[in-house]
Amino acid sequence: MNLKELSNILKLSQTTVSRALNGYPEVGEKTRLRVVEAAQKYNYHPSSSAKQLAMGRSHAVAHVVPQSPEHSMINPHFSDFIAGAGETYSRFGYDMLIPVVPFDEQENCYRELAKSGRVDGVIVHGPAKDDARIELLESLKIPFVVHGRTENGANRYSWLDVNNRSSFKRATNFLLDLGHTRIALLNGLEEMDFAFRRRIGYESAMVQHGLEVDRDLIFSADMIEPYGYEITRELLKRPNPPTAVLTSSVLTALGVVRAAQEAGLHLGRDLSVLTFDDQLSFLQYSGVPLFTAVRSSIKEAGKRLAEILLERIANPDSPPTQELWEAELVVGRSTGPRRIIE
Repeated sequence: MNLKELSNILKLSQTTVSRALNGYPEVGEKTRLRVVEAAQKYNYHPSSSAKQLAMGRSHAVAHVVPQSPEHSMINPHFSDFIAGAGETYSRFGYDMLIPVVPFDEQENCYRELAKSGRVDGVIVHGPAKDDARIELLESLKIPFVVHGRTENGANRYSWLDVNNRSSFKRATNFLLDLGHTRIALLNGLEEMDFAFRRRIGYESAMVQHGLEVDRDLIFSADMIEPYGYEITRELLKRPNPPTAVLTSSVLTALGVVRAAQEAGLHLGRDLSVLTFDDQLSFLQYSGVPLFTAVRSSIKEAGKRLAEILLERIANPDSPPTQELWEAELVVGRSTGPRRIIE
């Protein structure tokens, strides 16, 4: 049986029947019970198109993935985020679209999504310090939330972010307390807001300890394993190499470890490594973890951001939801006191 047939039996409009089955408050309780009983009697199950007719929604959301030569969003971090978000969407009966577009075609993609009505909302990934996508989505009147936030105007929209500044200040202080004063920072792309905040946290800790910030020890690039490997190889050839390395990704940290091992260095004794760990599903450790890390689950962030987005879709006029998560510091085997060589 389809929606039209059930509606004819009940002598109600298709919209009223669909709204009754989806729990809309404007449908009276007596009518709702009558519709539910008829649906059970005639073994009717609403289709996605019937839901869309009733609710004026597509029951789909989009994660637009920009691709550029400098940075690829399709990586293990994104996969874990999508896995978490997908759990939420599945629980609430939503589908997920993941358009992959060239970096300079994002605006056209968002405009097409808003015009076509194919999705009810979007999640914005990897915000820059000043991100044009925010103003665009506000003008398109499409519900959105941001994974991260921008440097300015973050009070206007919904977002979830890790406290990157305090996390990297804490990480740097941990290394400083171990006696390290030459600490290299292998950061993400500096134009991204999270990387900007992490550098500020690192620099703040150094300055508060009375140390000059050495720009020759600060690096910015896409957070992949070869980046950590190549930079660390170069650093270890210097006359006065760093005794500790702080990285913005566990993937980069793996490259640091590879270079250190090739140089015959013992991790935690000859070179300390501290990283930001998204608790990636394919890098789970039993017992004492390899890396000392400031840690936050990107999968849990995906779950929560999807919930926030669905809340905004249901209540678009409600105040924005803004959540700042603190990372935990977990001590592993990759750090130790600065080694004093007589």
